[in-house]
Amino acid sequence: MKKFVVIWLGQLVSQIGSEVSSFALGIWVYQKTGSATSFAMTLLISTIPELLLAPLAGLVVDRFNRKRVMILSDVTAGLTTMGLAYLAAHGQLMVGWIYVGTFIISLVQVFHFLAYSAIVTITVPKEHLARANGLMQFGEAFATILAPVIAGVLVVSIRITGVILIDCSSFLVAVVVLAATRVPHLGEDAEAPEESKPWWVGLDSGWWFIWRRPGLKALLVVFALTNFAFSLFRALLVPYVLTFASPAAVGLLFTLGGLGALAGSGLLGAWGGPKDRVRGMLALWFLDGILLALGGIWPAVSTTAGVVFGVLLFGPIITGCSQAIWQSKTPLEVQGRVFAVRRMVAFSCTPLAYIAAGPLADKVFEPMMAKNGLLASTVGTVIGIGPGRGMALLFIVLGIGVCCTALLGSLNPRMRRIEVELEEAPVANVADLSFN
Repeated sequence: MKKFVVIWLGQLVSQIGSEVSSFALGIWVYQKTGSATSFAMTLLISTIPELLLAPLAGLVVDRFNRKRVMILSDVTAGLTTMGLAYLAAHGQLMVGWIYVGTFIISLVQVFHFLAYSAIVTITVPKEHLARANGLMQFGEAFATILAPVIAGVLVVSIRITGVILIDCSSFLVAVVVLAATRVPHLGEDAEAPEESKPWWVGLDSGWWFIWRRPGLKALLVVFALTNFAFSLFRALLVPYVLTFASPAAVGLLFTLGGLGALAGSGLLGAWGGPKDRVRGMLALWFLDGILLALGGIWPAVSTTAGVVFGVLLFGPIITGCSQAIWQSKTPLEVQGRVFAVRRMVAFSCTPLAYIAAGPLADKVFEPMMAKNGLLASTVGTVIGIGPGRGMALLFIVLGIGVCCTALLGSLNPRMRRIEVELEEAPVANVADLSFN
């Protein structure tokens, strides 16, 4: 795993720089506008490229050298960030420019992630794929925890321009490390048949690959449904906690959640995950469902803290095991397209959950659990009534739904036996590989 670890360290520096810059720009947008909508818009814009362009990005990753795709993505993101720094230094930075920059950076990150995932497959032995995925998620969690602290200090000391320039430097580190590392890739002979066809041929290959494999299709559906539930939970967590605790408690919960994600990804990186990955994922999903339901039953900071820590502890293990299955079962030449479809379907539920969260809480569940509400005299006698209890009931429903989804997944023989029944993707022949 030496090559992978070297690349990972370079990408870790870039991740920290990007998270710090993103957090600082979010603060800047809110301070300038005083609008939560303007702040939320940056989050929404960052999700659009993956939903719209993931299949095209997957085709590009499969048709071109993946190391070069990563480098080009980092260079483009770095130049975009440098442009924002220039505007900030000359007093011309506006919210609209941040939206444009966010869109461009999010766009190239789609290409970057797919190329990165495919490079992992070709640089890491199959038995260590889950461990490598754990390290990738460890880097994301570490950057997420560190970013608010660093950004809070730097915005005051060197202002937004300095913060953005640090992000530019972090991109440079990632590019230099990646350029200096000899990474194997499919040789020219292996790519020639694809390159001789029009660029759009094979755009739907990712869809057909998954559709013809019922086990992978079922796994993807389970992942999408559980992701929808947890996205609703994330969207409503802050308003729920504020009904019985202070804003300081919210900060504590996010810190504990970050530590949970860090611990889970670190555990997966050291352990490698369960031998039977599918059964392990299903068991952890079931436990997650129980945690969600418990979080709704008892409105206390300690209970919610345990729920947040547990959910984010299990999350990296589930995601890493799933990624390892897809990497080991998907041939190298179509991984970009298959991974693109997988991410697009699995994470398309996130914006849907964010859109649905407010109306579900404000218009449906909260009124039902208010005094004299529809369920006040029944469910209300068990979990209580008043502000926040509607969201609590929604969490209980989501928890039960996640448990049922895990149980249904365990009853699907094709999904349960993916690792046994679905053939392993052939290991690349060294003769077909080039190094650059």
